[in-house]
Amino acid sequence: MKLKFTMLLALVVFAITVQAQEFKKNAIGFGLTLIDFTTAKEIKNTSLTDALNGKNWKTIQTKNPGFNIDYWRALTNHIDVAARYTGAFVQYPGKNGDGEEDFSQRLFSQLDATLNFKLLQEKAVVNPFLTAGIGVFNYRKEVGALVPLGAGIQFNLGNAAYIIPQVQYRIGITNNSTEHLQYSLTFLHSLFQVKAKPEPAPIVVPPVVEVPKDTDGDGIIDEKDECPNAAGTAALNGCPDSDKDGIADKNDKCPNQAGLAKYQGCPIPDSDNDGINDEEDKCPNQAGLARYQGCPIPDGDADGVNDEVDKCPSTAGPASNNGCPTLDQYNFNYKNVQFATGSAVLTAPAKTELNKLVTILNDHPELKIAINGYTDNTGKVATNQVLSQKRADAVKSYLVSKGINADKLTATGFGIENPIADNATAAGRTQNRRVEFTTAE
Repeated sequence: MKLKFTMLLALVVFAITVQAQEFKKNAIGFGLTLIDFTTAKEIKNTSLTDALNGKNWKTIQTKNPGFNIDYWRALTNHIDVAARYTGAFVQYPGKNGDGEEDFSQRLFSQLDATLNFKLLQEKAVVNPFLTAGIGVFNYRKEVGALVPLGAGIQFNLGNAAYIIPQVQYRIGITNNSTEHLQYSLTFLHSLFQVKAKPEPAPIVVPPVVEVPKDTDGDGIIDEKDECPNAAGTAALNGCPDSDKDGIADKNDKCPNQAGLAKYQGCPIPDSDNDGINDEEDKCPNQAGLARYQGCPIPDGDADGVNDEVDKCPSTAGPASNNGCPTLDQYNFNYKNVQFATGSAVLTAPAKTELNKLVTILNDHPELKIAINGYTDNTGKVATNQVLSQKRADAVKSYLVSKGINADKLTATGFGIENPIADNATAAGRTQNRRVEFTTAE
């Protein structure tokens, strides 16, 4: 039996080795082995779960230390063939020649041939694999056969050296074999790499002189043409310039609109779309007018009325008064400026109110005042016209008497025009007998 298994193992190793391709590695290695009969026996008698829960598999005392010598050779990027000798002094489960239990430790030798099926290609740094093969063992005079099945990881240290941790469950296929677990940590190193076969000397063919190509027919050969498939000019190294701005279309972000290089071929931008380019626009982010260099019409007094329509551009006032201030802003009430009935004589309350106006004009010398006199519709129109003028003149004279420059004052009578109340009532007629004041600069 010993002779038969030895010949079978040798035949398998020879057959696999012959098939190995020349471009793969050949490596030998040495490793440390632990042989575990106890855990395998528990798995066989109970189950894998019970054996792992029993924790004997973690105990080093239940394992027999040994060594292994390996030879590896790659068949493909995913399959290796390996031969291994394992030696260890163990107390092999079984009987001695007299039929008694044998408790002595003796040399336990194993010789295997396996195929290793790698998950990744040979050059992977970390490469898990599965193992299957056939092996024989020798213990004292006993020879038997085993089937090793297992898994491992190949750590690639640069395609020349490898570290391989591995675990196998070794199934006995002869009556005298005992199933067991075998753990190993092996270091492998490549022996040599087969040199590539020398390539035949190249056939020397006389060089063929080729005419330089000009694919786009622009007179610039493809070798020097940056745009060989689009006709262009020599000045732009063979590239076209559709908008004739001196920037090749391939570099022009606005190829159909002439522009400048600093804007990548586009015209000077007009960010606020006011028709004035940003280089000339002093307000590039705010639409404006050319006469103000791209800025909006100014509003010097910040009253919301632009200076072109503001009659008081340096003094804030509402748009309803053309940008000029209204006197009621300064607590002046024109309604208090009254006259004695049928005359142009100012009442005492009227003079008090006009004194407020004097203060306002002294504080704001830039203001000019238009004094407009009105009457109710009692009496003749011509008489009322004359009376309204006298009343406006009376107000102007009073202000001048208080030191106000006459040039800043105008007095106009409007008679019965523009009534602000109903002349049919006494209250309405009282309101219509008035003097109004408007401001300007």
